[in-house]
Amino acid sequence: MKNSIRTLSRSGYNTLPLSKEQVEILAKKLTPEQYKVTQNAGTEPAFCGNLLDNKKAGVYCCVVCGLPLFPSENKFNSGTGWPSFFAPFDKDHVNYKKDNDMGMERIEIDCARCRAHLGHVFKDGPNPTGLRYCLNSAALVFYENGAARSPESLPLPLKSAYFAGGCFWGVEHWFQECPGVAEVASGYMNGSSDNPTYEEVCAHKSGHAEVVRVTFDPTKVSYQQLLDGFFRMHDPTQLDRQGPDVGDQYRSAVFTTDEQQLAEAKAFTATLQASPKFAGKKIVTVIEPAKKFFVAEAYHQDYVERTGRACHGVNPWPAVFAEEKQMPAVQVAP
Repeated sequence: MKNSIRTLSRSGYNTLPLSKEQVEILAKKLTPEQYKVTQNAGTEPAFCGNLLDNKKAGVYCCVVCGLPLFPSENKFNSGTGWPSFFAPFDKDHVNYKKDNDMGMERIEIDCARCRAHLGHVFKDGPNPTGLRYCLNSAALVFYENGAARSPESLPLPLKSAYFAGGCFWGVEHWFQECPGVAEVASGYMNGSSDNPTYEEVCAHKSGHAEVVRVTFDPTKVSYQQLLDGFFRMHDPTQLDRQGPDVGDQYRSAVFTTDEQQLAEAKAFTATLQASPKFAGKKIVTVIEPAKKFFVAEAYHQDYVERTGRACHGVNPWPAVFAEEKQMPAVQVAP
C-alpha cells in the first residue's frame, strides 16, 4: 500500500526513509569503523567483528538509526567470519540492490530506513530460506531480550480504526492521504460467514460491509479527526448505498475497537446530527463494536492509486486539520 510501503513495516515500525541531512546527523555518533562500513560500504576483516560469536537471545538493530534488522533466532554459524542470518526481522526493514564492485555480481543489503550498508545476501544458507545474510558487526547494535531499547528500535504506538462508507476503494484512498495514518487496508467486516470473498459479499451471502482498516499514530491524528474526515468523504444519510453503489455491503458504518472509540463515535455523530448541515436529514451510519476483519483480495488494495480512478469526492483533510474549520471538540465522559 502507498503508506505501508513507505512508512510502516509489517511489524509496526516506522520505515519512512530518512533524509540525507538526518542520516548525516546520526552518522556523527559512529566510530571510524562503523562509519566506513555503513556510510562507505566498507567490509570489516573476517573473524574480527564483536558480534560474530554472540549467542545471547535478542535482536540486532541498525547502528545508525536503530531499526531492528535480524533476530537472534535466525542467526547461524556459517564459518565465513561474519555474523550470518537466514532471514531478517521483517522483510520490510531491508533493501536490496545489485553490487558489481568486486568484479562479480552480488546483492547488497541496506537498512530500509537510513540506507546504511549492512553487508550482502547469498544463496548458500540453511533452510527454511536457503539464504545467508552476511553482516558486518560494525553495522549492528545488539539488544538482549529484556534490555531497554532506544525509541528508534521500538514499534510505533499505533492504533486501529474501521470505517465503511460505500466502495472501499475511495475510502481507502482518502485515508491514505491523512497525515498520521501509517497504513490502510481494504477488507470485509461484521458479517456472518468466515473468510468471505468479494463475490459472496456482493451477492449478499455474508452480510459483510466493505471496510477499511486504518492504522494510525494517535500522537499525530486523533480518532475524532479520523471521524471528521470519514463523515466528510461520504454521505452518511444514504441507507445501504453510496451514490450508484447499492447494497448492504455499501452501508455507512463505524466499527469500534473499544469502549472509548464507541463513546467517541456516538458522541461525534450526535453532534453532527444536531448541526445545521444535517437539519432535516437523518444520519443512518451504524456504530457498533468491530468483529473480525478480513483483508480483501490483492486487486482491491491501493485501487485508486494503481488505476487513477477518482472516487469519493475531494480530499477532506485540509478542512479537518484547519483549526478554524474543525467541528467543536466532542466531550466524552471518562
